[in-house]
Amino acid sequence: MGKTITKEEISKFELEEFSGKIIVVESEEEADNAVVYLSTFPRLGFDTETRPTFKKGKSNEVALIQLATEEVCFLFRLNTIGFPNSLNQLLSNPDILKIGLSIKDDFSTIRRRISFTPQGFVELQTMAPQHGIDDISLQKMYALLFNKKISKNQRLTNWEAEVLTESQIKYAALDAWACLKIYDALCHTKKYS
Repeated sequence: MGKTITKEEISKFELEEFSGKIIVVESEEEADNAVVYLSTFPRLGFDTETRPTFKKGKSNEVALIQLATEEVCFLFRLNTIGFPNSLNQLLSNPDILKIGLSIKDDFSTIRRRISFTPQGFVELQTMAPQHGIDDISLQKMYALLFNKKISKNQRLTNWEAEVLTESQIKYAALDAWACLKIYDALCHTKKYS
């Protein structure tokens, strides 16, 4: 039987924050520069945000892609800059690990915007059970591994807003960075059979 945690247990934990640098990418040139920097790292935390829709059968294109190192997170505003070729190449690079959660959902929203072949991705929901963790949401995995909570308050906000709020920016960066932290922790955790 693997490890699980309740929402009540999580609510008692201290709130986690990403204390690194956050760079909002709002031009193709900035995107190209960000990709050059990110390409020097062997692994990156990955996440996306899409403006929620509350109408059945309607869906929006991905608005934001977040890629994080341990100290910096880049937020690519796709609804502003389109999908730069350099970013597509990074997401298709098999030599750089991109670690995320529910990445098949991310792939389908990205494919509404551009054709791409994802390579080098690691799915935490597949990895966690191999390490004795049954709760495979980001919030629960993070709480089990670090005894801290991740707020999900910004999840259903407008990711296509002209200007992202400070809360949205911090939330988006934290989610990508948390994926990287979970991966590193699982890599150093004994596997349970």
